[in-house]
Amino acid sequence: MSHAHLQPGQAILEVQDLSIALPSGGDRNTAVRNVSFTVGAGEIVCLVGESGSGKSVIAQSVMGLLPKSLPVLSGKILLQGEDITHAPLYRLRELRATRMSMIFQEPMTALNPVMTCGDQIDEVLSEHTQLSPAERRKKVLDIVKEVLLPDPERMVASYPHQLSGGQRQRIMIAMALVLDPVLLIADEPTTALDVTTQAQILKLVLDLQHRHGAGVLFITHDFGVVAEVAHRVAVLRLGDMVEIGSKADVLQRPQHDYTRMLIGAVPTLHLKERPNDPSAPLVLQVKGLEKTYLDKSWFGKSRTVHAAKDVNLEIRRGQTLGIVGESGSGKSTVARCIVRLVDPSGGSVMLGGGQVPAEDIAMMSAAALRPLRKRVQIVFQDPYRSLNPRRTVGEALMEGPTNYGLNRTEALERARKLLKMVRMDNSALERYPHQFSGGQRQRICIARALMMEPELLIADEAVSALDVSVQAQVLELFEEIRERLNLAMLFITHDLRVASQVCDHLAVMSKGQVVEYGPAHEVFGEPKHAYTQALFAAAPGRNFAFGA
Repeated sequence: MSHAHLQPGQAILEVQDLSIALPSGGDRNTAVRNVSFTVGAGEIVCLVGESGSGKSVIAQSVMGLLPKSLPVLSGKILLQGEDITHAPLYRLRELRATRMSMIFQEPMTALNPVMTCGDQIDEVLSEHTQLSPAERRKKVLDIVKEVLLPDPERMVASYPHQLSGGQRQRIMIAMALVLDPVLLIADEPTTALDVTTQAQILKLVLDLQHRHGAGVLFITHDFGVVAEVAHRVAVLRLGDMVEIGSKADVLQRPQHDYTRMLIGAVPTLHLKERPNDPSAPLVLQVKGLEKTYLDKSWFGKSRTVHAAKDVNLEIRRGQTLGIVGESGSGKSTVARCIVRLVDPSGGSVMLGGGQVPAEDIAMMSAAALRPLRKRVQIVFQDPYRSLNPRRTVGEALMEGPTNYGLNRTEALERARKLLKMVRMDNSALERYPHQFSGGQRQRICIARALMMEPELLIADEAVSALDVSVQAQVLELFEEIRERLNLAMLFITHDLRVASQVCDHLAVMSKGQVVEYGPAHEVFGEPKHAYTQALFAAAPGRNFAFGA
């Protein structure tokens, strides 16, 4: 399985002066404008830029997947010299999977939920080859082994929902590579994955690409990932290519202001010095927190799952505690137990202290809990799902305080003040959530949480869906709010680089348990637990010296 006929560096993909229209009525006329670049055999070219820069539109135009509302206005797309810009559908179908393949961002939506993983890879072979069923079966098992999935027989017999996110992503890579295409397009293939799984997938893409000699167009907004995989980097801004060059040139000697801004916003693992007052009043003390679920199967067997096991934490006023760990480590379960969105199975959650006597809210009834609800507020990962699309921002902000007896005039005044604090205009009050960008919506969610004047603010992966530059702004905003309002914060993330920007203390969770806990500078400086060390080792671009 190799491209012996490909010469290293030979142009596989040539994009020449490509312009693609946007539907009328948008904030600009073109999705991409006069973009040119090449991808050579054995080369990985990274397309980077913020949401809306045109990265994915370019990928879809190469694959011929653009909707009719985004027509190619001018320019050419050449695949090994063949002009495929306006190729008929039957020709594009012949080329897909055989000569060019795409790995999508979200494997769960790209895979068919009612077909086994083996059948989905087999479908590519039966569609494009004359192989017998036995030959196809062998090829399917071979490629599943090649993407390093355990127990290939079981994997091919499984449905997508029975696999983890990282395993599903490997199945998609297997589908993309089974016919050994010369061009592989990877559209944010690791964004939704944990840092350790991400590191494995990146290594896999690099190994396979090296072995197969294909050209790779890799789309990402994570500069840590770029530092790990790229040979060359092209930077897009609002549809224009502002810079292109070797990885070292673009990441260490950026020429364009926009590139400098993006690289300046990349979070590093360097801790900021932070004041730490051990005498500040306790706001939250969690002792022996347990959360168990009974996992019932169809066959009558059930097992107990420990989502959180003997968790002990404390946060003082004006301090931020970070909880880090991979998906399924129990981070969000702990947060939801503290906010009492789920009921703990055991342990205590003491809220308050100092002047007010602390109250244990772990087992409190809903009625007793209601007056205490406003003291703890949470900001979720996805701001779009957190806001009611049918209510204006003003209504969303005022709803909580007016439910607790604040009159509308005062609530409106508070809403205006908080919008200013999160650096948004008063005109936002009259508008609806869909009229804002992701970063703006997350600011609205932060303002809404602060409307209740809480003592404890919980951010559950609140920046993981944002672009690096927007993420940097929202992290700065959290910092500013914590200082200005002297709030206690619980910050949940799977990204150590994000944790290093905002946390005073750090708890590392694995399989429902806290495996390491202490001041952030100690945990970052000398991680003691093997799991924490593995998380640090997997952080993308950790040893790369970015220049801005």
